[in-house]
Amino acid sequence: MSDTRSRLVATGEGRIAYSVEGSGPLLVLSPGMGDLRSSYRFQVPALVAAGYRVASVDLRGHGESDTTFVTYGDEPTSRDLAAVITELGGPAVVVGNSMSAGAAVIAAARHPELVSGLVLIGPFVRDPEVSALQRLAMSVLMSKPLVVSSWRSYVAKLFAGRKPPDFDAYRRSVTSALARPGYREAFVETLKTSHRRAEEALVKVSVPALVIMGARDPDFATPEHEAHWIARQLGARVEMIADAGHYPHSQQPDVVNALLTDFAAEVTHNG
Repeated sequence: MSDTRSRLVATGEGRIAYSVEGSGPLLVLSPGMGDLRSSYRFQVPALVAAGYRVASVDLRGHGESDTTFVTYGDEPTSRDLAAVITELGGPAVVVGNSMSAGAAVIAAARHPELVSGLVLIGPFVRDPEVSALQRLAMSVLMSKPLVVSSWRSYVAKLFAGRKPPDFDAYRRSVTSALARPGYREAFVETLKTSHRRAEEALVKVSVPALVIMGARDPDFATPEHEAHWIARQLGARVEMIADAGHYPHSQQPDVVNALLTDFAAEVTHNG
């Protein structure tokens, strides 16, 4: 059964927004920081058509989720994912982009009964090495007065390679969402995320995993090296996506949709 209306699941600090479409084995799709659940706008129809129930989730302090939260980052997001899966009746294959990949890893390590498989897209599961000068520059650019304009500029770089046909409109929707009262502050807090707990959790994951990385992802010095390092920790396979940056699922949706559908079928024995 499809229901594109926003639903809300309550946690101790606020409510997480999500929507559900389709029927069949459950897939939960979670976007990166600064993004919206509509990041997966090209995946949902394809996965529903393939026979899956697909839940797209907004991060806390993003999209239609509340801004009442006092904690942000990988661990809180992992709890939110677990709450959504529990609400919908898991287990689920969890697809996480960027920061949500770290959250998905933690959820799989702590709740193997809820997570049947992981797809990590452009994954941040360990803290990158940055210089003191880079940290200082980032703290200035991502301060509250500048964060929306800075993110608008940075998003264009993250889409290195082929851009989706609706890129300009989508970027406007993302930056407009961040500019709302309370959401700018939530994003600034999310930017402080450490991925140390996600890195520690990698060796505790026992479910099948797939790592998808854009070959031109500017968030990593050597995207292919990072993808294979993560895959070794998880015993996963790697798929590098040509002409794509940090969002290969919206930059090369046909390629990524085929990978997601095949992986989900393997894990859930659907089809």
